[in-house]
Amino acid sequence: MKTTPSRKRRRAAKNGHVVKENEANGEAGRWNLRLYVAGQTPRSMTAFQNLKNICEEYLKGKYHIEVIDLMENPTLARGDQILAIPTLVRKLPQPIRKIIGDLSNTERVLVGLDIQAR
Repeated sequence: MKTTPSRKRRRAAKNGHVVKENEANGEAGRWNLRLYVAGQTPRSMTAFQNLKNICEEYLKGKYHIEVIDLMENPTLARGDQILAIPTLVRKLPQPIRKIIGDLSNTERVLVGLDIQAR
């Protein structure tokens, strides 16, 4: 059975994930990103806004962001071995990449995600 976007959203919400942008549907070239935060702190909000701006500029229409609040679901940090927050995890395309911080250094984020060459 194929999962519909609304079903994916409900399942993600049930598991503690908040789907913020473009629903992932397995299309080639799709970027799946997870942003781990701890509540709605200024640093977490800055990281989300910076990530959204970068995605809109460089990955327009080809990305999916999951924001995972570790204050609500601390056990979810174990799966991606999160030690600091905020942390961005690129799940797709492979290989998995991690960037720690508020993502304010756009150049560093682009290189870290392999969007831009070093």
